[in-house]
Amino acid sequence: MQNRLSWAPLAFVRLVVALAAGILTYLYVGHTLPELLPWLLGGISLFVVGQWWAAKSGSASANDAMGLLALAVVFLAGLTSAQLATESRRPNHLSQLQGPVEFYRAVVDENPVVRPATYATTLRVSAVRVGGRWQTAVGGIRVSVPREVGVATPRYGEVWLVRGQPTPAKAPLNPGEFDYRRYLAYHQIYHQQFIHPDQYRQIAFLPPSYVRAVSLRVAQVLDGVFRRYLTAKREYALASALVLGLKNDIDSETKQAYANTGTTHIMAVSGLQVGLLFGLITWVLRRLFGGAPGFRYWSAGVGLAVIWSYAFITGCSASVLRAAVMFSFIIVARVSERQSTMYNTLAVAAFALLCYDPYLLADVGFQLSFLAVLSIVYLQPRIAGWLDFQELAARRQRPWQPRPVRYLWLAGGWSAEWIWQATALTLAAQVATFPLGLYYFHQFPLSFLLSNLVAVPLSSGALYVGLGLLAVTGITHGISALVPAFASSVEAGPRLVAVLLENIIWAFNEYIFWIGRQMPHALISGVQLTAPQTWLVFVIILSLLLFLAVKRLAWLGLACALLSVFAGSRVWAAHRTSTDEELIIYSIPRRSVCGFWQGAAADIVSVDSLPLSETERTYRIVPGAIQRASRRVSYHQGWQATPIPATLQADDGLVLVVWRGLRLAFVTGYLSPARQPWPVDVVILRRNARVRPAELAAVFGKKPPIIFDSSCRSWYVARQDSVLRAAGFLTHDVTAQGAFRQQPRQ
Repeated sequence: MQNRLSWAPLAFVRLVVALAAGILTYLYVGHTLPELLPWLLGGISLFVVGQWWAAKSGSASANDAMGLLALAVVFLAGLTSAQLATESRRPNHLSQLQGPVEFYRAVVDENPVVRPATYATTLRVSAVRVGGRWQTAVGGIRVSVPREVGVATPRYGEVWLVRGQPTPAKAPLNPGEFDYRRYLAYHQIYHQQFIHPDQYRQIAFLPPSYVRAVSLRVAQVLDGVFRRYLTAKREYALASALVLGLKNDIDSETKQAYANTGTTHIMAVSGLQVGLLFGLITWVLRRLFGGAPGFRYWSAGVGLAVIWSYAFITGCSASVLRAAVMFSFIIVARVSERQSTMYNTLAVAAFALLCYDPYLLADVGFQLSFLAVLSIVYLQPRIAGWLDFQELAARRQRPWQPRPVRYLWLAGGWSAEWIWQATALTLAAQVATFPLGLYYFHQFPLSFLLSNLVAVPLSSGALYVGLGLLAVTGITHGISALVPAFASSVEAGPRLVAVLLENIIWAFNEYIFWIGRQMPHALISGVQLTAPQTWLVFVIILSLLLFLAVKRLAWLGLACALLSVFAGSRVWAAHRTSTDEELIIYSIPRRSVCGFWQGAAADIVSVDSLPLSETERTYRIVPGAIQRASRRVSYHQGWQATPIPATLQADDGLVLVVWRGLRLAFVTGYLSPARQPWPVDVVILRRNARVRPAELAAVFGKKPPIIFDSSCRSWYVARQDSVLRAAGFLTHDVTAQGAFRQQPRQ
């Protein structure tokens, strides 16, 4: 009976777990499942009949059986909702069309991401022309438009007429590379296209949501306030990101510094900013009007209005809307005064969001937000309860002490208690989120505590002052419009607030960089966790928490057993990698790069003698190195400085390489038919090498595969591939098919 009562307030916790389990099951095996809607309708009908039978029988076992059946139906509802939300299953989806697309009509569905050379945005298709006939269609396309003179920045709501065929999103091209295709699929985007300026034309302006269109316009106008009053570029960029969520102007060095210290969340408008705003409004209203009649109801209305107004001025971004929904449920739960726990309130918010968009479960921000809040709700009071600095300070006070000494003890106790509460909150948030940090970002900053203890209060002040700057600017503009003679006088107000904001942002930005310089080795990076290992870490944490809660050794034993399984999986993975040897011809745009891997060590050679950029290393090479738990990765420019034996034939642009018994030929220029035959295992064509099938067969034979590396142009590959295949050669294009991998001879 006690267990039944303790579970009673957590009804939605059970329901959201069942719903999430159904969605997660679909994400892994959904493509193998039949149409699920009839099964869901049958399950609901069975539950209705069963509930009538349970009510009629009145037995506890019947009610328990109906409870289990309800969870099964919710699980099936999760499966079905994810299936219905998958656009690619619709008969008029781009992927289901017969024949090439000549033109398509689509609307810009989001604010563009500004990159050094391109604008990236998403188009939602409404119609296509196939075979000279227009027809309705659906589908998302991730497009890139060059940043050139005369090319306008794409705007949300613009309707484009685009010429050309969008291509399916590419799978990861290199080992361990981020699966961008899966990421796009979770956002119902299955195609990509690079659009030249002469390929598209704006024909209308019909935003999918006029509210969001106005919201984005408001965000741009408010961004202009920061751009006008904040003179330092870095401080302006951080202010715009912190208050409005616009991050296009933040430089890569700043992003990396915040990532290395575990404070990236400060630069993104999300639950932190909404929570700070909610806390401030709650505190101010309680202090000013706590005893007023009907305070509970109208203060809740004010709180909801402020939260959703903030979501509106930040462009209605997904992260802010998610946080606004979460805090809205918290406000409603408080005002209703129903007997409900915070866990149930969070579960209701998660349940509503997942019903709206089942694919939110795969969103990193959604996962981190709810796990962090859940961990804070459960762990923060328990960690904070370990010490009570105010009580310790009170014990040190004596009646005979001078009043300044007693005030000093009081202030010291209050300050220490505040710092300890902030420490407990930071530690609690990290407990549940660090496994996801290792899984998604492959790193964990040990300096997160020192960073957040200072950066979070400073960024909180910056948020409040930034909103104050927007408010003061609005007031001064109103006064200037009504009384133009006061325009120059009132202008001093926004400038003073802007100076304060700029100094606050400068201070916490300098502190973050200082932490990075003082603790250069505090970042654990290069950590590779598989999905099963990540689940295992979560179960270990849960087992330890249960042990601390109920004080039963069985839970500690389970945690230790699972920890042994986790350690064993890591040892086995390291052993399997240590004996693995592999040649990899990487797919890096316009580059010729190959890797010679021996266990956890590698020599990466840039065949064209140009060093790899930091971006190319980070996104193309490093993920595979992390996957292998590499201990040494050496980068070489050209063959001269490498330990790989290579014979350079400069006369006809040929490099012959032998590695671990594997014979390679890198062909760059004209291949002389007068060369002596030289049997090889792999032939790599570079820079549109001028070769003919007869010459390749005479020198290398027809047995080795012909590899087109990324330095070959697409037109060259298309022409040569068909010719070589017709001549009996096996070919591989790393640009289209991904990196070429070959085991050496044993």
